[in-house]
Amino acid sequence: MPAKIISGTEIASRIREEIKEDAASLMEQHGIAPGLATIIVGRNPASVSYVTAKQKTAKDLGFYSVQEDLPEDVTEERLLEIIEKYNNDPKIHGILVQLPLPKQINENRVLYAIDPDKDVDGFHPTNVGRLMIGEARFYPCTPYGIQHLLMRSGVQIDGAEVVIVGRSNIVGKPIAMMLAQKAKGANATVTLCHTGTRDLAFHTKRADILIVAAGRPKAITADMVKEGAVVIDVGVNRIGMTPEGKAKLCGDVDFDGVKEKASAITPVPGGVGPMTITMLMLNTIQAAKLTI
Repeated sequence: MPAKIISGTEIASRIREEIKEDAASLMEQHGIAPGLATIIVGRNPASVSYVTAKQKTAKDLGFYSVQEDLPEDVTEERLLEIIEKYNNDPKIHGILVQLPLPKQINENRVLYAIDPDKDVDGFHPTNVGRLMIGEARFYPCTPYGIQHLLMRSGVQIDGAEVVIVGRSNIVGKPIAMMLAQKAKGANATVTLCHTGTRDLAFHTKRADILIVAAGRPKAITADMVKEGAVVIDVGVNRIGMTPEGKAKLCGDVDFDGVKEKASAITPVPGGVGPMTITMLMLNTIQAAKLTI
């Protein structure tokens, strides 16, 4: 029997309705509109698209939203001044600097300059440390989205064997730490695989829940997946163009083969992707509540 499709589009839509109600309540009871500042350097088309979507979502949810568009040749000093301005702005609860940044700017220095209590991306070392010890204030958005997909789809995480393929600081490492915590929506036994893993299939075939963020199209095939596993595909790869001139996308999982073996699977597109911006909004409203 083909796998149940876990729709990130549908789940994200439901969460956004909850956030919208929460934002309205925050305004009614405390006079606070969650405030999000996005900063973009240059005009990279993908970055512009991402930031535009974030700003639109924020406004649709009733947030106070501002955007800084900076030239490609902006100095690091100027960027840090702008971050400091928003660190000190009481109307702004979340600050997001869109990556990548041009070569004259040190990304770590910029990310570390954001007030940890306004770091709604969850990348500041203080927030990474909080996550490590089980006292997270903000979770990185993509891993947070994955956790919500699992929980809201009724997937049993407690006690499950979770295998993660990919050890990036953005997805692999944080989701491993999140699902290993002794907490609701976690308490799993987690294995983290990567390019140095000698027999990847040995590990993936043991997974009750398989999370794939490998960065390679169709890297996980049906013979690498246990019967009845839940498969979360984080990858987005361009593999050509449609006759209409749109990009053809695929994940890091061979969807057509694996869906015949898994019990549930996320599609690409429409799986993890829609959850990421939604979790950014969830973090922003959480940051606003910290000020009450």
